[in-house]
Amino acid sequence: MAKKGEAETEEQQAGFSAVKFLQGTKEELDKVVWPSRQQLISESAAVILMVILSALLIYLVDNFFGWASARVFG
Repeated sequence: MAKKGEAETEEQQAGFSAVKFLQGTKEELDKVVWPSRQQLISESAAVILMVILSALLIYLVDNFFGWASARVFG
């Protein structure tokens, strides 16, 4: 446990190192599994379709409540 405390102290004293940050970033990006072009296109199309359907549903509900309130209060 003493070594853990010493390591934390050394990291705190060293401060920020841009080189270590960029090396760590590169190591993490190497672990990423990037999608294929076909997978990217199909998933993007699915997201766009869901956004359009959600917007359409909100639009229809809004118009219905606008119509209903005009009948009740108009």
